[in-house]
Formats: sequence, structure tokens, C-alpha cells
Amino acid sequence: MINNQRLLAFTSITLLLLIFTSCRTARFLNEDQALVDHVDIHGVKPELKETTSLYISNEIKVNSRVNLFIYNLFNTKDGKYKKRNIRNVGEAPHLLDSGLVDLSATQIKRFLFTKGYFGASVKPEIAVKKKRATIHFNVTQGDPYYMSKITYNFADPIVADLYKKEVKPATVIKEGDQYDAVNLITEREKLYMAMRDHGYFDYIRQYMRVAVDSMSKKNQLNLEVQVENPSASTKHQAYTIDNIFVTIRNFGTAKKEIKQTFDSINKIHFTDETNNFRLKPLTRYMYIKSGNPYNLTKENLSYDRLYEMNGFRSVKIHYQKTDSNKLDAFYEMVPRPLMGNQIEGEFTLSSGMSGFNIGNTFSHRNIFGGAELLEVKLRYGILFDPRLSGSISNKIFNNDIQIGVNLIVPRMMTPFPVSNTAQYGLAKTTFSTSLQIFNQDATYSNRYFINTLNYSWHESANKFHSFTPIVLEYRQGRLNDNFAQNLIDQGYLLYVRSNNREYFGLGSQYAFTYNAKKLTKKENFNYFKGSVDLSGNILDLVSRVVKFDRTADGEKKVLGVPYLQYAKTELDYRLYRNLGGNRQFVFRINPGIAIPYGNNSTLMIFEKSFYGGGMNGMRAWQARTLGPGNYNRESVNEDLRLNLRNLDQLGEIKIEGNAEYRFRILNSVLGAKMNGATFVDFGNVWRLKENELNPGGEFKFNKFLNQIAIGTGFGLRFDSDYFIIRLDAGLKVKDPQFSGSDQWVLKHFFDSKEFKDQYYQTHRPDRYNFIQYNFGIGLPF
Repeated sequence: MINNQRLLAFTSITLLLLIFTSCRTARFLNEDQALVDHVDIHGVKPELKETTSLYISNEIKVNSRVNLFIYNLFNTKDGKYKKRNIRNVGEAPHLLDSGLVDLSATQIKRFLFTKGYFGASVKPEIAVKKKRATIHFNVTQGDPYYMSKITYNFADPIVADLYKKEVKPATVIKEGDQYDAVNLITEREKLYMAMRDHGYFDYIRQYMRVAVDSMSKKNQLNLEVQVENPSASTKHQAYTIDNIFVTIRNFGTAKKEIKQTFDSINKIHFTDETNNFRLKPLTRYMYIKSGNPYNLTKENLSYDRLYEMNGFRSVKIHYQKTDSNKLDAFYEMVPRPLMGNQIEGEFTLSSGMSGFNIGNTFSHRNIFGGAELLEVKLRYGILFDPRLSGSISNKIFNNDIQIGVNLIVPRMMTPFPVSNTAQYGLAKTTFSTSLQIFNQDATYSNRYFINTLNYSWHESANKFHSFTPIVLEYRQGRLNDNFAQNLIDQGYLLYVRSNNREYFGLGSQYAFTYNAKKLTKKENFNYFKGSVDLSGNILDLVSRVVKFDRTADGEKKVLGVPYLQYAKTELDYRLYRNLGGNRQFVFRINPGIAIPYGNNSTLMIFEKSFYGGGMNGMRAWQARTLGPGNYNRESVNEDLRLNLRNLDQLGEIKIEGNAEYRFRILNSVLGAKMNGATFVDFGNVWRLKENELNPGGEFKFNKFLNQIAIGTGFGLRFDSDYFIIRLDAGLKVKDPQFSGSDQWVLKHFFDSKEFKDQYYQTHRPDRYNFIQYNFGIGLPF
């Protein structure tokens, strides 16, 4: 109870200091200045209030107290503001400006007019006391106007017929509805797209006008939709594409012999100044074709897909009239540099251990002349543990080498014909191979080789599929002989059998994603991703026809190696809610289960198991240091705890959830926006069956709720528009490795030294950390 009171007192004092410091702004102002302290709008319907507030000038809105505090910290001296202000730090105080108040009142009135409140009035009211200003916008909305009668007047009957077929069935302006100018703009845009998609190259939005007559009975309007003809013409002209000219420009590279070809069937004139590209792979995504009417949607689709091929830094499509109703289309593309190389590195510091990762990625963006992407990746990582004795070389805890090659082809390469329309996104075929060599000092070594063939495509704008029909893998895991014997002596024979092994895997994977394109948008939506991973079933069917050799433990072998057999699935559901402006709430639930069976029915292998903790999950725990269940590493002998670290806390069941509130802190910090987030994470992993390695780690329906871990924390996100740098600090609240009320470890936060010392005595060399810092790129979810 005392510790909770301390926490409450500490939080309260911090908030009061922040409020007090920001409130002191008024003392820095001149006598004729006043800080805007409160702004409100009265008399507007609740559903319009938030939108209406957007028409108040930002310069007279109330400052964020945090932003204002930071600004005052750097821009005040001797009781007044400095002559030279550091304007990109924090937010300058918003001062009362009667001109901006009147302008805001006018803008609010105009906005209400567009919503049908033609008689609305706005009267601002200003009150100033002790250099602090309160602004009230008093609105008299009046009654809205409704569209009583809508008539249409088209100068060209062909346009009238097109409107009737393409626009009218889904019109947003209907008799009896309240007048809304936004709907009229939407209607005009729909007609514009319909006309341009049917060949009317010269059609512009201004041809459509809406005449409004409010002279009828009270609060009723008559609307006349008018579409005019071009001046000096009696009709709108539709155009058909004639010749296609495709040019690949060569800028900044060595001049080569220019390749020129002509496709007489499709009337395509192809000029490649780089002599690196083939025409056929490009024409798949050039939707403006000879003989077809001009179509704006297909033009935009061509832009999207040609850019998505990732081979061009610039794409331009323009037209030239050649006849009364003919257009020549010109594609001009500037390729990206043919080859690139990127070096990345990071320094890691966690739980007393330090290390680094360094990687190099070589890419060739047009390996076969069709914008195919070849990537060769090399990565090396090393981790040092100062608790190990001897020289620096003897303090290496583990090292990791990875080599990978990916070939990404921008189309579906299948033995049977499939559609490559790519209306919603580029379909891709990816061939991938990688090798990992991992060694953990005096404990464990792993050799992992995997080859995959993957197809990915978009079913619709929001539905994405990824199918990997072939996953061919080989893994050889070896425990150090002395370490393995030590495990056997202490009763961990099952762990030795499950990890000191080599295997062969042949399986398939499938994943479905919904609304992935909306993840960066501030709107209300749901996100879902589900994946299935199956292995060994085809080999198991073959084994019923062909007799396979068996190991001493009875496992069937292929090419002298046992094969894997398991089923794994994982779901990720998220609820995104926009709370206005840059505020957003996200809730996520992420369950999963992996079931070994058939040829491998004892324990899931390390690579396919779930783990708890990490920068994208339970952020108060380091990766692979949570669970399973209420497993406590105190049950492991001291001489094994160090070597088993990150190897013994795995599971076949995962339940994880997160709730996060995101908000803007500063609009500009060194050229980036600084956002904040507060979060709560909950979850754990479990074993399917009782396991000698993890006492208390098995999943039981009557116990799993009490074994849920809870963490909370605060994060900063620096958004430069190109990428987001993230720093999260997670605080443990409930730790399931303890029992009863002792799980609520937050109560020990303020007397942590005694708690940590006691923990170290029973868990050495493990140490207890209440706070885990996570540094990453991109949002956690």
C-alpha cells in the first residue's frame, strides 16, 4: 500500500510540475499580450462539432502543455522571451489575435453553409483575465435546407446516357436529403472519372455545374445538374489510342547501343537507351493499349504497377493527338541504378551482455531484363557475456552467420496459365534460399538451410494472399557433449532428444492479410492476418507406400535424416480507432498454436516454437525470457542457467494482446514529428504437454488466466515520413514466474534493490529488471 501511495504521489507531483511550468507562460508576455487558455464552440450539433473545430485557426487554439513547456525551457531567460527563438523546438505560445478570431468565425460560418445551414451565424466572444484569453464561438445554426427537387440538363445526350448508366445508380445526391456541398463535389468527381474512362480525354470537371434555387417553400431547395459542351462544339469527343511509344531513358550511365524494336501487332515502338530491358515483361503492366479508348483509371493503374516493379525511379505517360479522334500514347521511364549495395549495423546491450550485428545487402534490380530483383544478403552477429572468464575471445556467448539469396519476379511464374492483371497490386514470385550457422559457447550449434518458392497476390484492394507451396529445409542441431551429458544427468533427456538432432522438412505455408494497406492511416478499421504452416504430410503419405528407414527412436527417415511433421497456425487481429487529429487507439490479440504429431510427436523444434517478450510483443520482457506458464528458472541448477538462457523458455501455445494509445507530442524535432504512446501488454506462452524442462509450463484451462503476464510502458516514435525510429520502455506489472500476490511485482518497484538482490541469490547469474528498453524501426503493430 505504501509503495502504491509513493507511485501515486510521484505521478501527481510530476503532472503538477508540468502544468505549473506551462502555466507560467503568461509571466513572459508583454502587457498587451494574452495567452489563449480556452477555446470552445457552442450551438453546433455534436456530430459536427469536431469537424467545425478544424476551421478555427491553429494560431488561436490552446497549446499542448508539453509542447509549451519544452518551448519555454529553451526560449526564456531572465523572466522574458529571448530575442531569437528556437522555433523548431516545442511550440510557441498561441496569443490572442482578434483578427484571427474573426477570420475563424467566418470560416465556421462558411463550413456550416456547405452543410445546408444557409442562415447560420457565428458570434465570437472574448474574455481576458490575467493575460489569459478565453474564446467562445457562439453559433446559431438554424434549420438545414433539404433538396426537394433535382433536375438534369445535359447538352450532349451521350453524356446524359453515360451519367444515367455509370453515375446515377450510386448517386450521393437524392431528393429529400439534406444539402451537403461535399456530395455535389463527389458527384462531379464520379462523372469526371466516368467520362475519362470512356475515352473523353478533353473532359474537365468544370463542365459540370449545379444551380441551387432556394426560393421555393421554407428550407427546401431545387437543384439543377448541368453539364455543358466544350465551347465551339456541339458534343464531347471520345478518343481511341493509336500508336504506343515506349522509351527507356539513359541518364547518368555509360552510353550503350540503343535498342529499337517495333511490335506491329500491338503497334508498340520500343526504344531502350540502356539496352537492359525486355519489352514483354513491361507490357504486362502497360494498360493503355492500342485500339482501346482512352481510360484514366488504366493510366493510373499503369503508373502504380510500373513504379511497383521497383525498377524505375521515374515514369511519365503523356499523349499526342494525331487525328480527330486518335491519340498516340508515350511511356517514358527512367530506370533506377542497376545495382546497389547497403550496409547496416547495430549495437546491442541487454541484461549485461553486449554485441553487434552487421549486414550487407547487394541488389540487382534488372537481372533478366524484366525488372526482376536479385538480393544477396550477408549478416554476422556476435554477443559477449562479461560473466564468462578468460580473454575477450573466451567471452563470446554466441555468434550468428546468415547468408541468403532472393530472386523476386514481378509476375506469377506457374506451370499453368494464371491472370496477371494486377488490378490491386503487383503479383510476385519469389525464389529464396538461406543458410544460417549459429554457435553458442559450450552449449549449442545450429546449421539451418532452407529453400522456398512463394507466390503473393492481391485479391482486392484490402485482401492479400501469400502461398508458399514448397518449403524445403534441413537443420542440424548439436548440443555440446559435456552440456548434453549435464542435462541428461539432471533429468532433461527429453530436451536433449528434441534439440540434439538433425531433420529434413518438406511442407507448405499460406497466409491471408486483410487491410494491410491501411496500417499507416488514421482512420477506423480492422486488421487481420492468419497463417498456416504444415510440414511432413506428403512424406507421411509416401511412407505408407514406400518403406522408409527408421531411427532408434522409431522416427522415419528420408535421405538418412528424420523428417518433420507438424501443424502450426497463428492469428493476428487488430482494432484501430481514430480519436481525432493525431490520436489513435489500437487493440491487438495474437494467439497461436503449434502441434507436433506423427513422425515428431514429442516436442516442437526451436525454430517453430513460440516465445514471449521482445520489442513487438511483451515489451517489458526481453525476447525469449517469458514463460512458459509460471515456469521459474530457479528450478534449473545454477551451472545450467547461463547456457540455457534463451533456449528453455519456449512453447507450443501463445496468447498475446496489446492495447496502445498513440498521440502527437511535437510537430517538429530535427525535421521529424515526435509521437508518443502509452501501452499495456498481456500474454504468455505455454507447453502443450507437461515437460520436464519447464515445470509449471503446460497449458491448463483452469490455470492459464492466472499465468498471464502484464506489462505497461511509454514509447517515443520519431516519424520522418520515410521511416519511424521507435524507443519503448516497458515496465513489468505482473510476472507469472512467481505465485499468488507475489506476481504483482510492480509493488516492489520502489524498493527494487532488496527485491533484485534476493532474486539474484536464488537465480544467479540471472538478474531481475523491472524496465526493458526496446529500440526498433517502424511501429510494433
